[in-house]
Amino acid sequence: MKFSVTHQDTQSLARICNIQTDHSTIETPVFMPVGTHGVVKTLSPNELYDLNTNIMLSNTYHLYLRPGTETIKKAGGLHKFINWNKSILTDSGGYQVFSLSNLNKIEKAGVIFQSHIDGSKHFFSPRVSMEVQRILGSDIIMAFDYCPPANCSLKELRLASSYTEQWTKEAFNYLKSSNSLYDHQQIMFPIIQGGINLEERRKCLDQMLPYAECGLAIGGLSVGEKKEPMLDIVEFLAKEMPNNQPRYLMGVGKPTDLVKSILRGIDMFDCVLPARNARNGQIFTHDETINIHNSKYKNDHEPIDVKSNISFAKNFSKAYLRHLFKVNEMFGFRIATMINISYYFDLIEEIKYQIKENTFLNWSKEYLNKFENND
Repeated sequence: MKFSVTHQDTQSLARICNIQTDHSTIETPVFMPVGTHGVVKTLSPNELYDLNTNIMLSNTYHLYLRPGTETIKKAGGLHKFINWNKSILTDSGGYQVFSLSNLNKIEKAGVIFQSHIDGSKHFFSPRVSMEVQRILGSDIIMAFDYCPPANCSLKELRLASSYTEQWTKEAFNYLKSSNSLYDHQQIMFPIIQGGINLEERRKCLDQMLPYAECGLAIGGLSVGEKKEPMLDIVEFLAKEMPNNQPRYLMGVGKPTDLVKSILRGIDMFDCVLPARNARNGQIFTHDETINIHNSKYKNDHEPIDVKSNISFAKNFSKAYLRHLFKVNEMFGFRIATMINISYYFDLIEEIKYQIKENTFLNWSKEYLNKFENND
């Protein structure tokens, strides 16, 4: 992987960078659509290409369970299996395993968990997670980590940091001693844990640095903690993370949170929010965030968003989209998802323009003032 900083904002920690993998060049800041099962729900790869998507995220845990690694290996890797020729980042499965707190047992060697699908028992260790991601063939691999809940005790927080260090070392050593199964390079990002405890975050960052050759991620946020402590942690870590590597904030995805985190030096984001909320009827437009179920849109025959770059937003009315949701038509979910993903990409492009013009700080104040209580 090649990485370079192409523009540093003069009034904030915001920056523009290039990440080059064997599959694509990614300009940051970047929002990565989440294709949990190898697909961004309701959208085709070609529709994502049309939005200039250069990287998507898929889920190791879910793909391991279904369709299984053997199926994907026989297809020639995840890229070929889902017909995607740009970059893929896969998480380690750690967050999903630990979110199933009533179905898992954490041990020093890894985690024994029950499948949420059929109750079958499985064991994930750092090596197993790396083996699965080797088979998936993702460009960016996430280290297996311990993601504690927001309300955990200091004892569990410290245990999470300790296990994350040990497991990251094991994952790193395994990758160094094995080769990619395909004709492209795979790189690993360690994950910084520590909750909203600055001391634990600092310690975990120091522990991760020896394994951070191509990038670092901040995990364990947006899991129930209050917003201001989250932003304090982001700012604290971004200032301390290496300047010559991408900084990835995992799972944080409200538009206003993206703006605030980019101000604090974050480069990469992922979140299920735009696609998930689209299916629930929350539509992000350039003027406001709307709930399409609201009765006031029943006879609103104006375009959904005339400022959008996609035809779905300009050619269909709010009344029509509301109708599709009311009759549970899949096309309504597709329209909403395309509009929301496109909005995120438009937002990122505007942010990059403002950073290049060195006007991002003032622009961000206006944006946050407009949308702070709206998204």
